[in-house]
Amino acid sequence: MTPFLFSVGIDAFGVAVPKTFVSLTKLAQARGVDPQKYLGGLGTELMGIAMPDEDTVTLAARAAHQALESSNTRPEDIGMLVVGTETAVDHSKPVASFVQGLLGIGPRCRVFETKHACYGGTAALQLAADWIRSGSAKGQKALVICSDIARYGLHTPGEPTQGAGAVALLISSSPRLLALEPGQSGLCSMDVHDFWRPLYSKDALVDGHYSVQCYLDALSGAYADYQANAGTTAAPGTLFSDRFAAFAYHVPYGKMARKAHRQIRTLDGDATPDESFERLVGASLRLPSLVGNIYTGSLYLAVVSLLDATKGDLTGQRLGLFSYGSGACAEFFSAVVQPGAQAAVQALGLSATLARRRELSIDEYEAVMRTREALDEKPLDAAKSAFAFQGIAEHRRTYARPS
Repeated sequence: MTPFLFSVGIDAFGVAVPKTFVSLTKLAQARGVDPQKYLGGLGTELMGIAMPDEDTVTLAARAAHQALESSNTRPEDIGMLVVGTETAVDHSKPVASFVQGLLGIGPRCRVFETKHACYGGTAALQLAADWIRSGSAKGQKALVICSDIARYGLHTPGEPTQGAGAVALLISSSPRLLALEPGQSGLCSMDVHDFWRPLYSKDALVDGHYSVQCYLDALSGAYADYQANAGTTAAPGTLFSDRFAAFAYHVPYGKMARKAHRQIRTLDGDATPDESFERLVGASLRLPSLVGNIYTGSLYLAVVSLLDATKGDLTGQRLGLFSYGSGACAEFFSAVVQPGAQAAVQALGLSATLARRRELSIDEYEAVMRTREALDEKPLDAAKSAFAFQGIAEHRRTYARPS
């Protein structure tokens, strides 16, 4: 397959994860649970835990800073800045406005926030892509950031499916990493109550088994819509999904990606759907298994992982991407890997970043969770590092800016 010479897509990635993590093996032992229930049952090994001076804003700013630096993009090149999140820090002021100030992006920029559970980042990506395709960008780029802190509370069923992180996507008309295939997208939305977070709660609520079924139903609908929009059928002796060199799914936990892939291959008529899983999906789960659930960024962390960990050359190959947000909206779309994309992602040094994190003991982890619970009621000691949350004074959130 020939890569697009001119298209709209992802020009650069940036990834930010918390400075600390918890081992799910040790968490399981502390909760009196067989560790295999977490490791095998969920497909997650480590869970990123945001410290009190880290929040949705700081994670977003760090990820965006990396995306801009790695692509030599100036703040004035950004004409649209959107943050997709379901863990916003204010009911009115968007996370994107805080990020605009921290990054020094000028006033001639469209700045806002998108929300639809874990689909919010994809909604922002598609909107930004259409903005560039329409000609309204006038040569400028869009900066889309998916940033979230997934939390369910201590000793709850959802506790081992927490995590935190952000993935920034720089969108341009001549993308160096992934070219989105125009018109190649399938949608499925429905009014369901599978996962939600009331305004009065910091912790999410979920109807677990129902949410899994909603995810799979939405995947089936979006995949069928994609096939209809693609306008082509599978070649004789092949499956429609054989046109994809690899897949990345919305992955709140690794086992969900296995269920998703099994669903797609079964819909295609594959009698042994699990046989292709490691080959087509395995590389996308390495980073998510070490970070945990990051809501809006979960799909894009899987995409970064796929490009970072795949051994063979994916240049010119088509990727199948699936985004799901409870409530619910889902989209199956595709992108073509551009020359040098894997090397560019590998140059971000994400393995080294993860290796530098500090492991929290279970006692430390529980203390952090209790501290975060009271952050809106008492100030923090002023943090010194760049992009750090410093606390709330007179109902205003303050952050440390880079020197």
